[in-house]
Amino acid sequence: MPNGYPTEQALEKARSLISQTGRSAKEWAEDNSLSPSTVYAVLNGQKKCLRGEAHRAAVLLGIKEGVIGEVQRYGRRKTDAEPAIAS
Repeated sequence: MPNGYPTEQALEKARSLISQTGRSAKEWAEDNSLSPSTVYAVLNGQKKCLRGEAHRAAVLLGIKEGVIGEVQRYGRRKTDAEPAIAS
């Protein structure tokens, strides 16, 4: 990964991996509990994939080697958040 960014060859291989499954990048992201915008940014080489969700996406896509910890959601969606006031 020159300059920290994935190589174009690695990105093409990841795009091919998703394509072979017959799913869109958005569907693949949702199936892997990732934000579609993060996956698109990784596939377009806009993220260094050093930590967090971008790192997780890169490892799952085979762009880089690494260890993935437990998936944690930080209330990205309104449905994930607990109600502020209990009824």
